[in-house]
Amino acid sequence: MEGAVQNDIPGIDADCGGGMACATCHVYVKEDWFNKIPKKEDGEDDMLDMAFEPKTNSRLSCQIIVSDDIDGLEVNIPSKQA
Repeated sequence: MEGAVQNDIPGIDADCGGGMACATCHVYVKEDWFNKIPKKEDGEDDMLDMAFEPKTNSRLSCQIIVSDDIDGLEVNIPSKQA
């Protein structure tokens, strides 16, 4: 989320600044990457319930910690955020 905001990536508004309080950084993680990122922590599912069109591969990008292990991670954004 921070990298998207710092690089003006459209569709990742992050209105709450990464506080997991708004779901405006909602992304769909590509299936082949989903099991390579850390599992959801408490509360993320609750916030995703309020996101636009959540799916099984939905995540809040503010909760995905960037590391060398996920270099090349691919995500899409919901159509409403585009």
